[in-house]
Amino acid sequence: MIGLGKEVASGDGMLAILHEISFAVESGEAVAIVGASGSGKSTLLGLLAGLDLPTAGSVRLVGEELAGLDEDSRAALRGRLLGFVFQSFHLLAALSALENVMLPLELLGLPDAQATARTMLERVGLSHRLGHYPKHLSGGEQQRVALARAFAVKPQLLMADEPTGNLDAATGGEIIDLMFEMNREAGTTLVLVTHDEALARRCGRVVRLAGGRLAGS
Repeated sequence: MIGLGKEVASGDGMLAILHEISFAVESGEAVAIVGASGSGKSTLLGLLAGLDLPTAGSVRLVGEELAGLDEDSRAALRGRLLGFVFQSFHLLAALSALENVMLPLELLGLPDAQATARTMLERVGLSHRLGHYPKHLSGGEQQRVALARAFAVKPQLLMADEPTGNLDAATGGEIIDLMFEMNREAGTTLVLVTHDEALARRCGRVVRLAGGRLAGS
């Protein structure tokens, strides 16, 4: 990304959330984005994923300029290349664990979606929870489903936004260990948003935001 900026309407004027952010993430790298609450971490992650567009600068994802794509094209690019793990899990309540993991595979038209989803849920230790709905799963189990869903599509890039934010310390530690283990196995590039310095240090590089500006890396 080069010279990335983001402004939003606020009251009578515009509020600048990000200012002149420039850095690159290399293939296979693990990068943590850290900063205080309100520093722009999640906004930056959304721009990197093409979930939102910047008001200044540009983002290129595997050679594609995201601002040059329409919304459907950006969504298709995300489906092919990205996996996501969020603080709030983002599982669909009406779908079982197995169906939640199958969904992105089916949307991409990939063969053997059910078999792949079963394998991934077994990988995260949930072979006994395939038919359970999110409301019947603990927070840690829901995040394991989210990990299985994220890695099922064999993404080139995994984006994680405070993945342990809704979990207790012990459960969060288990999830992070599992995420890094699966990431190494898959050789996936990782961009991790966190306020946890110990977690950030597990990545190969740390990018710091302060007041919407790049403070150091």
